[in-house]
Amino acid sequence: MQLDSSTELLLQATNLSKSFGGIKAVNNACLEVEKGSITGLIGPNGAGKTTLFNLLANFIQADHGKILFDHQPIDHLPSHQIAKRGFIRTFQVARVLSRLSVLENMLLATPNQTGENFVQVWLQQKKLRVEERANKARAMDILESVGLAAKAHDYAGALSGGQRKLLEMARTLMTNPKLILLDEPAAGVNPTLINQICEHIVNWNQQGISFLIIEHNMDVIMSLCDRVWVLAEGTNLASGTPEEIQSNDLVLEAYLGQ
Repeated sequence: MQLDSSTELLLQATNLSKSFGGIKAVNNACLEVEKGSITGLIGPNGAGKTTLFNLLANFIQADHGKILFDHQPIDHLPSHQIAKRGFIRTFQVARVLSRLSVLENMLLATPNQTGENFVQVWLQQKKLRVEERANKARAMDILESVGLAAKAHDYAGALSGGQRKLLEMARTLMTNPKLILLDEPAAGVNPTLINQICEHIVNWNQQGISFLIIEHNMDVIMSLCDRVWVLAEGTNLASGTPEEIQSNDLVLEAYLGQ
């Protein structure tokens, strides 16, 4: 099933493949994310979902295939340059710098800081101070929005697993992202925090950020997503609206075990 021709694609991956030894983890997979959408990626364990995420963000290189982000090819770019274009990914186990404070974790994600240039530190100290105040204020506003402002000066390593996921998601906002890839945002999180995470995703989406989400929690996927792609044994099985996926016999058989 293809998107309507009037829609604008933010991400388009075509015929991506990746083998590890003799095992094809991803086999000619295709995926599209419409600009402004929340798109889901589901499949049974071992289907190749995380490998596909790593290929999209070029954490690992595909054996072949093409990736367009915002109408430009990115499969030749290193992951940090892809991130600078507004394409950010998170991880199933949240990655935070445990010995830095929550606020410091946020500030590190801010792009193009004057203080990153040794010479500018000495030549533009006034600009640097103004910029740092603005960055701190923005970081605190984002932390306030996710309920972590009171933890701003705590070590990130002292946060609970769910709070670390919120910090990782909040930190992506400091980069001014266009697209965020979320790898199982609800995994290992209590139901109350899952609801908060979903609310944040919806709010950020309404502000113009697109999402591609891997998630085993079907309630999360079906309630959030405009469109769902299904992967099985490294290849495309189906795609469609949540309602279409829920009634797809191939999905029910291969993914839901019916």
